[in-house]
Amino acid sequence: MTAKNIRAALAADPDLGAGNVLPKLLEHGADPDGPGMTFDVAVDGLPAWEPLTLGTLYDRVAARAAWLHRYGIRPRDPVAVYATTAADCFLTFMALNCLGAIPALMNPNIAGEVAAGYIRRLRGVGVLTDAAHADRLAGHDLGVPVIADVAEPGSGDPSQAPPYYRHHAEDPIAITHSSGTTRMPAAVVHSHSSLFAATRRIRLSVPRAQGTERVLSALPAPHTAGILTVNQALCNRAELLFLSRQDDAAGLLDAIERWRPTGVFGFAVTWAELARYDLSKRDLSSVAIWFNTGDCAHEAHIRPLVEVGSHDIATRTGIMRVPGSTFVDGIGSTEMGHSAFHISHRTDTDRYGRCVGKPHVFADVALLDVETGEEVPVGQVGHCGLKSPTLAIGYWNDSVNTFRNRLRGYYLTGDLMYRDADGYYYHLDRAVDSVDLGGGNWLYTAMSEERILSRCPDVRDCAVVSVRHGDSAGSAGTAGTVVTDVLLMLDEDADPDADRTAAIREALGDAAAATLRRVVPVSGDDIVVGPTGKQRKFLMRQRHLATMRPTGGEAG
Repeated sequence: MTAKNIRAALAADPDLGAGNVLPKLLEHGADPDGPGMTFDVAVDGLPAWEPLTLGTLYDRVAARAAWLHRYGIRPRDPVAVYATTAADCFLTFMALNCLGAIPALMNPNIAGEVAAGYIRRLRGVGVLTDAAHADRLAGHDLGVPVIADVAEPGSGDPSQAPPYYRHHAEDPIAITHSSGTTRMPAAVVHSHSSLFAATRRIRLSVPRAQGTERVLSALPAPHTAGILTVNQALCNRAELLFLSRQDDAAGLLDAIERWRPTGVFGFAVTWAELARYDLSKRDLSSVAIWFNTGDCAHEAHIRPLVEVGSHDIATRTGIMRVPGSTFVDGIGSTEMGHSAFHISHRTDTDRYGRCVGKPHVFADVALLDVETGEEVPVGQVGHCGLKSPTLAIGYWNDSVNTFRNRLRGYYLTGDLMYRDADGYYYHLDRAVDSVDLGGGNWLYTAMSEERILSRCPDVRDCAVVSVRHGDSAGSAGTAGTVVTDVLLMLDEDADPDADRTAAIREALGDAAAATLRRVVPVSGDDIVVGPTGKQRKFLMRQRHLATMRPTGGEAG
């Protein structure tokens, strides 16, 4: 059966969802020798970079399912997965889904103390981890046993795996976590149908997009976006390489040159890290699309990407490959389950300024006044509310926050936006990061960063951190004095002593510029980001309140 016919059969299968893509592919006649997944690490004796066929992938998942079933894992058992590699993450995710259990995938970068607290709150049945993360958990009360090293279930006998669990549409098939604005991540629950709704509606119902034939993912494997990427690639019968590290921009460029993908998937932080390199000196000609989700990307980081790569165009004499690529921006969060908006940038497009485009067909978006619950008019800033079949079903063991973030049937994403008369939406800031300056004036940190990057070409990335002096929580209330620090990550050849204050004041605007305390060149460690690349302003505000004394005149 051709890939096109398989995709049509999958789209028509009402029982297909995020928890059973692998067996459904084989059921609908996908070639076991066709593409499965490729990892950058060895797994089960198979070398790194060696493609796993669909049949091999199924076999490796069945081995783990058999081992875990023998251990006693049963349907609806939550199991934490705290491991390093994409291979361990996804093979375990699929094996637990085979049993009807609920994998709780954890970002490997969170600290051991935080991880232990998160595991206790899950109240699951056990933890699968690796040596490095077992060391982090040592000495902490987890409330559940460590089942095994995450690689050990790979020694199971695939022939002893139980029949694949039959999922109902509302069955939970994954718990992923958001980074949150505080130390403890929020456990987000996704259902069999919710985490597949976008794939069914916009990936399987239209022809496969150019650039999705051979995908390299630099997304975090335990994140919602990682699961979406795997399922979309498998259903599209595309080749997929999933990297295990997201903090190595040079390694990503090396992987592109080595593996020659047509599409590269990542978060906003991915493109910010690539901005330190002269991309024209690397062979990125295979790439037709760059796909972003999480936070929306900055124009300064998009422009260099669309200048490289290549894509096919139709001419009178046939298909021709021409220079230049497309950047697809899709703002989304863990709770949203998929990007709600989409916009494409090319070398000849100019709709930037944190424009996130228009909503997907499945997304009902409203910009709301949270005091009245009413929609705000065109051009006015409102809180983004979303109704969508992709939405997570809630927070695990936390009904308070599950319902606190709902208003008039909409999920409040935490983003502040406005829309223009043409129906395009623009992202200004996260609500928790915006600062009320009084008199109808606001400081929107994300939009300020966009403007700073556009005015200071030797600044690679930046963070605008505003604190209300005297308030240890960094509140965005109206009491106290607001002070703003601008942290600049400079290009390697930039002059660290150059005075950029005038350009930054202009970018901030008069009201926000009046709060400017200092402009500080920093290293990357001073700009704290979460798993999706969103800057964690709460932690940066806390750091600045603790370590920086207010001074006068230092910003010029």
